[in-house]
Amino acid sequence: MSDIGDWFRSIPAITRYWFAATVAVPLIGKLGLISPAYLFLWPEAFLYRFQIWRPITATFYFPVGPGTGFLYLVNLYFLYQYSTRLETGAFDGRPADYLFMLLFNWICIVTKITGLAMDMQLLMIPLIMSVLYVWAQLNRDMIVSFWFGTRFKACYLPWVILGFNYIIGGSVINELIGNLVGHLYFFLMFRYPMDLGGRNFLSTPQFLYRWLPSRRGGVSGFGVPPASMRRAADQNGGGGRHNWGQGFRLGDQ
Repeated sequence: MSDIGDWFRSIPAITRYWFAATVAVPLIGKLGLISPAYLFLWPEAFLYRFQIWRPITATFYFPVGPGTGFLYLVNLYFLYQYSTRLETGAFDGRPADYLFMLLFNWICIVTKITGLAMDMQLLMIPLIMSVLYVWAQLNRDMIVSFWFGTRFKACYLPWVILGFNYIIGGSVINELIGNLVGHLYFFLMFRYPMDLGGRNFLSTPQFLYRWLPSRRGGVSGFGVPPASMRRAADQNGGGGRHNWGQGFRLGDQ
């Protein structure tokens, strides 16, 4: 038990709380402590009956059973792996920026579902896929290994997983929404202001910085290239792509 406790405490803070909630809420529903009917996102109940907790519980709940247990465990693994890598990589030392990314993606997912009146009652997979998509774009040229020894660039990973989850789960809507939301965040936060020279549409609110202050040694502020990057770009004529982050292979710890 001490080994499990040490491993759990080694997970970065935001990922740790997210991971714990994604284990605890399905367990609560499985044990019948709270009826699963109150944990799903039903747009009608959320919008017209003011059951405002539903978008939150639907983010962490997943109906675990004989037919869904493997899909749940696979996505729980993706949550742990890629949220940890983002939080300790591109967002290292900037917990407020990472929490803002999760909040932005979550709000976009809820808005897409309720605004389009989609019959999608669970938000766990879309949010995980949005984080995985951002990681894949920040490490797009890294060669990753997937199941059965297949190897490809990380930028294709979200779409490979979309196909994989379709095979084991029978649907691609969750993964597709997650990929689209992840692309929206990546484009507005990184691609458009840094690579294309556009304005910065996304900025982490100051109250998040007061709540989760940045630590020394983290990466430079998002939306504006760091001074060292600007000098390198000037020396190279201002062209070329930015190196957004360090790559990892699937399964690496």
